[in-house]
Amino acid sequence: MYNKELISPCGLYCGVCGIHKAGVDKDEPLKEKLAKLYGVDSPAKIECAGCRSEEPFFFCRVCAIKSCAEEKNFEGCQQCESFPCEKIQGFPYPEAKGNMLRAVPRWRELGTEAWVKEEEERFRCKSCGTDSFRGARKCRQCGTVFAF
Repeated sequence: MYNKELISPCGLYCGVCGIHKAGVDKDEPLKEKLAKLYGVDSPAKIECAGCRSEEPFFFCRVCAIKSCAEEKNFEGCQQCESFPCEKIQGFPYPEAKGNMLRAVPRWRELGTEAWVKEEEERFRCKSCGTDSFRGARKCRQCGTVFAF
């Protein structure tokens, strides 16, 4: 079974989010890198228990996509006939937007449990089996370059 707190409405499954993984794994070098990327003044603030948790990353606390899904009482955008809407189309990070546009149709097709498994497998190193995260370019364990 999957953790419902890690199901982000937009399709950016939190279980493969770099911020979530850095916190769970206590990966200080990754936390430092992500703090710079997100303009956070301290790597200690790179923590997230999931989009739907009581302790989401600060960036995710004010998400218009999450608010929209909550207002519609949807688990996620896969339930919305308006997908992809202006909130998705206008998302400011192109790589994340691309992942949403890829993931949500698969979520619709597979259902939540199978989709979560597919997302976790997608971001697992094919060479050594190490769990990775969305946005990683190579495996932090064996160095294999990813070809997503």
